[in-house]
Amino acid sequence: MEDKIVSVTAQQIIDCKCRPAVEVEVRTESGAIGRGAAPTGTSVGMHEAFVLRDGDKSTYGGLSVHKAVEKAEKVIGPALVGMNVFDQRAIDEKMIALDGTPDKKSLGGNTIYSVSIATFRAAADARRIPLYNHIAGGDVKTVPVPCFNVINGGKYEGFTQSFNEFLIVPYGTDSIDLSIEMAVTVFQKLGEVLTSHLGHKPQVASSYGYAAPSDDPEVLLGLMQQAIDACGYTGCIAFALDCASSEVYDAETRTYLLKSKRVTTDELIAYAKELTSKFDFVFIEDLLDENDWEGYIKANRELDRTLILGDDLTVTKLDYLKRAYETHAVSGFILKPNQVGTITEALDAYQFADSHGMIAVPSGRSGGVVDDVVMDFSVGLQVPFQKNGAPRSGERIEKLNFLMRANARSAGSRLYDIKPLLKF
Repeated sequence: MEDKIVSVTAQQIIDCKCRPAVEVEVRTESGAIGRGAAPTGTSVGMHEAFVLRDGDKSTYGGLSVHKAVEKAEKVIGPALVGMNVFDQRAIDEKMIALDGTPDKKSLGGNTIYSVSIATFRAAADARRIPLYNHIAGGDVKTVPVPCFNVINGGKYEGFTQSFNEFLIVPYGTDSIDLSIEMAVTVFQKLGEVLTSHLGHKPQVASSYGYAAPSDDPEVLLGLMQQAIDACGYTGCIAFALDCASSEVYDAETRTYLLKSKRVTTDELIAYAKELTSKFDFVFIEDLLDENDWEGYIKANRELDRTLILGDDLTVTKLDYLKRAYETHAVSGFILKPNQVGTITEALDAYQFADSHGMIAVPSGRSGGVVDDVVMDFSVGLQVPFQKNGAPRSGERIEKLNFLMRANARSAGSRLYDIKPLLKF
């Protein structure tokens, strides 16, 4: 098939955290249109693709992206006009060559990725099919189990909860509709449990989950279990953690913050192992610092009741994934296409992981947009599970509706059965 790109236009929009983002629109000869905008994370690894912002403090505190908009229209656009929209690899490689830096610093990873999404969507539009069917090469048979970030860590008055995300994973059903209902019911019940525990309503945290009421992870998991049990879903909902430990790592002392104390890699691994003996975990993500490869190798060996996943460690880059596979550092990785900066590179990372028995877990970013392309990845690649955030706020709710719609429109589709992957 061939359908040539005729125009690339861009503008500044705002993401769900009201931070500027570059949005790109690609049009083709046949009249197909694709639109794309790169999300931005709150917890961002040092090895991720560069985000190009203006740095002018007088507008949006320096976060505006007018330079990125200009580069999309003046540099990338003219180079892509006339190219076949179906040749995603050639388009992405052309942009990588135009940029010429290892981390996309010249044109901006956010600029390149937004164009990459737009061309990907235009190709699907040219075929008049959903993008997830374009990715799958046909109909999909499964949709992923959504994972919900219900309690958020971070710095609070009087304490720091060093683990970033406490998640529930509603897996004990073959229905996506019921899976989502279970999570929403437990999330609402957890609000009551926390109110009773605190003596007042819990705060809404920055990622829209409940603010952690304690610096002790075990206390939080106990409250979450209480909510699950009260809803009658015992044995149907398991846990997951995103520790984001690079955020609390001190390179000088080589220690981590845990329950107001500094602990070593070995102590943190031992603590995580203890948690997994008391609670059922599907996965633990970013348990250690993004450069602590030796620690990950040990953790992956010793934590035998959960999957160990990399995010800041692997940043959706093929060379990092190859190293992780060869050293047995993790069982899988968090798939965030904007970390690497093009659709092609993200798909290459996925294909490597999939062919080497590693799990890929697509995830949105905290600074996302309503129509996040990561949902098409999740459904089109037919992965076991994905990260969704808390069931609160528009762009997160839309992700859940996306899964229910995709499932309803795909004959014979069902929720992915993750039981064979569970280690507990």
